Amino acid sequence: MMAESVHDVATVQQGLMINLNETEAALNEQSRMTKQLQQGLMRTRMVRFENVSERLHRIVRQTAAELKKPAELEIKGESVEIDRSVLEKMVGPLEHLLRNAIAHGLEDAKKRTSLKKPKLGQVQIQARQEGNEIILSLSDDGSGLDYEKIKAKAASLAMQGGAEESSPSELVSLIFEPGFSTSDNVTQVSGRGVGLDAVRADITALGGRIEVSSEVGQGCTFTIYLPLTLAVNQTVLVRVGTEEFLLPAPMVEQVQKIKHSALASIQEQGQFGWGGRQYPLYYLSHLLGRPVQPEPQAYTPVMLLRSGARRIALIVDEIRGNREIVVKNIGPQLAGMGSIAGATVMGDGKVMLVLNPIHMAFRETLAAEVHEVAAAAESVQLPTIMVVDDSLTMRKVISRLLTREGYHPLAAKDGVDALQQLESVLPEVILLDIEMPRMDGFELSRAVRGNPRTAHIPLIVISSRTADKHRKYAEELGVNVYLGKPYQEEELLAHITGFTSG
Repeated sequence: MMAESVHDVATVQQGLMINLNETEAALNEQSRMTKQLQQGLMRTRMVRFENVSERLHRIVRQTAAELKKPAELEIKGESVEIDRSVLEKMVGPLEHLLRNAIAHGLEDAKKRTSLKKPKLGQVQIQARQEGNEIILSLSDDGSGLDYEKIKAKAASLAMQGGAEESSPSELVSLIFEPGFSTSDNVTQVSGRGVGLDAVRADITALGGRIEVSSEVGQGCTFTIYLPLTLAVNQTVLVRVGTEEFLLPAPMVEQVQKIKHSALASIQEQGQFGWGGRQYPLYYLSHLLGRPVQPEPQAYTPVMLLRSGARRIALIVDEIRGNREIVVKNIGPQLAGMGSIAGATVMGDGKVMLVLNPIHMAFRETLAAEVHEVAAAAESVQLPTIMVVDDSLTMRKVISRLLTREGYHPLAAKDGVDALQQLESVLPEVILLDIEMPRMDGFELSRAVRGNPRTAHIPLIVISSRTADKHRKYAEELGVNVYLGKPYQEEELLAHITGFTSG
């Protein structure tokens, strides 16, 4: 009877194993069919780059005719397929780069002849796919970036403290700053200082990055890296303590495992060397505002991340592999935070954030610089006046006025930037505009008055909105003085003196 029972159990086990194998085979088949369906749906979103070719050719013809600079456009890789939404959102940035190539890059026909260059300027766009990225290269055979002119312009705008000692890569980064332009004359094509900052913002919003290479007298090349599709994204799952986060996979250059004995020296240096480059070292837990508590382990994972020209080395507790996700909209409350690239819902229903550690590290560096500036201002006992305006010209004009009158100006480009700086420094007075992106002057006034730490700071509005309803609303929010544009310097200084003399 025992032998028969054992035989029956063995028979049942064999039957279960057969059913298990059949179930695994069915699941594999379902997974394969689901993958094929997903790829088919993705292909319906893909369009050829040649769909925008005629539009780009027309932009070059119109700009060349307007500026009287003969030029032709050559497009390579027109058969490369790109996500429809990505291509639609990239048309504007490409058009602006083409206009810049002709306006700033190409020489006029007479000068090209003297330089023994072809009379017809050459502009080229090349599209290609590498892995999960689309690479768009836009180049010209013009004069290249004028580093001396960039230095002079940066010095005039006080945008770079040591412009004379700046490296080419640091000077290149300046051309993406809002309000920066090396053009001497303002036209419909150039000179307004509006453009490359918007180009970089559009590319970053798509999860991409842009790089610039230039050779004097030979031309300039803008290389844009974009995700293959916006529908499905490749990410890396990491763990910090008991929490898990996702990082964009295209951002990861390399993953290293460091022995515990070598980690101390790397921490002391504050940077990690790889491939002839130095990567500033950060702990993800520190960037998240949590205490750094390294786990005792034989090998510590270090991720080398890159976004455009910025690179960092990031220490995490554990790397748990790649994940293919669908990024969800994070809503307007978090959309302005560059540190959060998106969110997704995992298979178990858990909502997980997609982080941008490079932006977090840059924000921390900026906060440290603001703190140093504030400390320097306190050391010489100059009253600090914050100037909040989205116009670079207004910020510079008012800052120079305040510096001349013995004040220390602190500039912010909008309300969000101002609130971030207010975490590190408390100015004597805040001068603010009303119409600003991300957070306008009314919202900033409400936030300042609503925080007990900043509620006492006098607010002076300088705005082109001079209607009574705007003045009344500002008064209700706690604004002390409301001035219209153009303002009188004597009147503004009188109000500031009244607030700071007490």
